[in-house]
Amino acid sequence: MILTDIQGYVEKCGKISLAELALHFQMDANAMRPLLKRLIRKGRIRLMEGEKCASCSNCSSEMIEFYEWVALES
Repeated sequence: MILTDIQGYVEKCGKISLAELALHFQMDANAMRPLLKRLIRKGRIRLMEGEKCASCSNCSSEMIEFYEWVALES
């Protein structure tokens, strides 16, 4: 059930950070990654390419790790 909940939430948001997902589902970000990887393998979402800025290292990886809904074709 949690997998379909995550899928539905990413679909609703379109694009969302791992930090936002973890907060919404009240889960640790590291516990969410395997679920997100499963949705990636199913072709439902994709991990967006992101980069840390060169000026600092204050952002946690969860803040800059974004996932995007992949529209299902019928």
